[in-house]
Amino acid sequence: MALRLGKGMCLKILLYSYVWAPSVGGIETVTRILASGLSAWSKSHPGETVGVTLVTQTPAGGMNDGDLPFRVVRRPSKMKLFGLIRSADVVHLANPAFVPLFLAWLLGKLVVIEHSGYQSACPNGLLFFERDGTVCPGYFLAKRYGKCIECNSEAEGWLKSFRGVLLTFPRRWLAARAAVNIVPTNHVGRRIALPRTTVIPHGVPNYAQANGCQSSDNSQQNVLYFAYVGRLVREKGVDVLLRACQALAAEECAFRLKIIGDGAERQKLEKLVMELNLTSRVEFLGSVPVEKTPGLLNGAVAIIMPSIWEEVAGIVACENFLQGRLVIASDIGGLGEIVDGLGFKFPAGDADALATCMRRALSEPDLVRDLRSKARQYAAERFGDHRMVADHLALYRSITGMKSSVPNSGSLV
Repeated sequence: MALRLGKGMCLKILLYSYVWAPSVGGIETVTRILASGLSAWSKSHPGETVGVTLVTQTPAGGMNDGDLPFRVVRRPSKMKLFGLIRSADVVHLANPAFVPLFLAWLLGKLVVIEHSGYQSACPNGLLFFERDGTVCPGYFLAKRYGKCIECNSEAEGWLKSFRGVLLTFPRRWLAARAAVNIVPTNHVGRRIALPRTTVIPHGVPNYAQANGCQSSDNSQQNVLYFAYVGRLVREKGVDVLLRACQALAAEECAFRLKIIGDGAERQKLEKLVMELNLTSRVEFLGSVPVEKTPGLLNGAVAIIMPSIWEEVAGIVACENFLQGRLVIASDIGGLGEIVDGLGFKFPAGDADALATCMRRALSEPDLVRDLRSKARQYAAERFGDHRMVADHLALYRSITGMKSSVPNSGSLV
């Protein structure tokens, strides 16, 4: 997409991400790609300047921000944040963080909110009913606030849970007044139900290509393996994956499982592995730097995403499609939307259906090869990091009146 700001034009963007590097996660990855891509714009377009300041509440933790191509301000005071917002042309928030959202509204700034969660429609941001581990039908928007308080009371206590519900009201009121609400999938747009919403899919870098380790054919391996990549938390449904593995093991299928990631559920999952007699088949690798993950996945039969909550976009799926891997995923939320037609899907929480998908991946190599090729080609067009940066810049130009239209790949929902 060819974009032009116009000679001599300068656009000042403030990106706010409450949690950011050195923390590792989808929000951090997408925000860093966007900040780096916008900062690099001026190098290829002389006379056009895009100034980027990234603000976060995450301490540096030994990270050298001076190595980054954009300015980073960590843990600013309220007055400092006020000044940073006042000097920006566009305030871009990674999720509707209340304080910067309020200050930007107070100053009359153009606000863009990138919704990587459901915070504008759910007090815990997950649309996941913690009391029984099920998908929330949308209690807050249905005005069933007592259910929202009940949801979070076990983990946070009644008082904190009540406070979270109260804060959701002004957060949503402010989000409804943003210049644009960006969502990565149509599913998220429907669930948060905010005005002026447009879809811009997350863009991800191809780490495998950069490191020269593109996914290889696994048909000649003696023992084929599957992999899970992500946090080890309840809503990710890793226990469902382990029970599917138990079903395959009972049939004496030759396979292994690599689990990459860490989290609060790890100890419980390790115990479940022993109970299911899967110790010889399952390996926990812990947290791995994102750029090193492709090397561990080279040759995997499939990446499995067994989420039982409504994933916003499934960044792991996008990354692995780009690297030419098969993805087997729960047909739920934005994840089901992303994987549709590009991989295997199964009903969320159904271990038997997941086992069926895994059997197909082991027994139908020609189908797997075709899906991998189709997914790689589609991902290169839809989930590329350069495409995401270009779409955001086009949107900024549109709302600031710099002779632009809405992004070509974005659609109002």
